[in-house]
Amino acid sequence: MNWLTDPEEDILIHSAATFATGMVPAVSGQRWFRDTERNDIQGELVGAGWPTGPTHTPRTTGHKASRRVGSALTSALSMVTSLLLNENNVGSGDGPPDDPENEVDDFPVMWAAPGTLARTLPWQLDPARRPEGYTTDLVVTNHRLLFVGSELGLMEHGDVLGELPLDAIAEVRHMGFSNLGADIRLTFADRSWVRLFTGARNSAERLDQMHAGIVRMLPANALTAGQQREAARFCAGMPERPYPPTYTMLPSGTLLMEVRSPSKCAAGCFDVAVNLMDETGVRVGPRPGDPSVP
Repeated sequence: MNWLTDPEEDILIHSAATFATGMVPAVSGQRWFRDTERNDIQGELVGAGWPTGPTHTPRTTGHKASRRVGSALTSALSMVTSLLLNENNVGSGDGPPDDPENEVDDFPVMWAAPGTLARTLPWQLDPARRPEGYTTDLVVTNHRLLFVGSELGLMEHGDVLGELPLDAIAEVRHMGFSNLGADIRLTFADRSWVRLFTGARNSAERLDQMHAGIVRMLPANALTAGQQREAARFCAGMPERPYPPTYTMLPSGTLLMEVRSPSKCAAGCFDVAVNLMDETGVRVGPRPGDPSVP
C-alpha cells in the first residue's frame, strides 16, 4: 500500500465508506448536507470546491410540522414509521428509528457549522458526485484515520483523499436503523458529524465497539504463530479476497478474524467471512460475554 509509508504504522480496521442514504419513504434514496441550523449547505460546499450534486426534496410535507410537536408524537411517529417499513419492505433497519428527526423527517449526512472538521471530508464520499466505479474506504491505523479512494476499486492501490488524527474523533455510533444495519455516525471533537454507509453490518459494529473500548483491534503482526497459520489457511480457502483481513480481540480473549469481499448481489455492499480462534489458532465457537457476530 503506497500510502502506508511509516514502518511503525499498522492498519487496525478498514471498511467501505460513502455518505449514507435515507430509507423511509419521505427520504428514501436521498441525503442532505446541513449546518447546525438545519440549513442546506450544498451551495457552500460547491463554493469550497465540491462538484455540483443533485438537489433533493422530501417526498412529504409533514416533516417540518412534526418537528414542532412534543416527544409523545415523535415516539408515535417512530412506531408508525417502523410499521410502514415492515409493510413496504424498505431497507433493513432494526425496529424503530434511532433518531427520527434525522432519519424520518430529514436525512442529513453532514451536520457542520462553517470551519468544522466534517466539512473537510472528501467530496468523493458522495456516490452522486464521483465517477462510476470509483470506491472509497475508511482506514484506521494506530496513528490516524484516513479516507482512501480508488478508480480500480482496490484499497491498497488507492490515493489518500483526507486524513485526521485519532484524537479528532469524539464518537463512533452504529446506526442500526439503516440499509443492512451498516451506517455509522462519526462525530468529531468540534461536534460536527457525518453519517457513513460502511457496506456491511460487521464493519459498522466493529468501528463502534473499537472506539467504545469493548473490543481491541490487532494488526496482523500481533498474531501468534498458530493464529497466523490458521489465518493463512482460512484465506487460502476463499475464492476472492480483495481486502486484507481484520483482527479483533474480543473480551473473552477469542480472536475474531473477518474478511470482506464485494457482494455479488448488491453494488457497494460487502459479504464478510468470519473465523473465531483461540490464542493457539484453534477454531472455537462464540463465548459468553463477547459481542454477537452476524
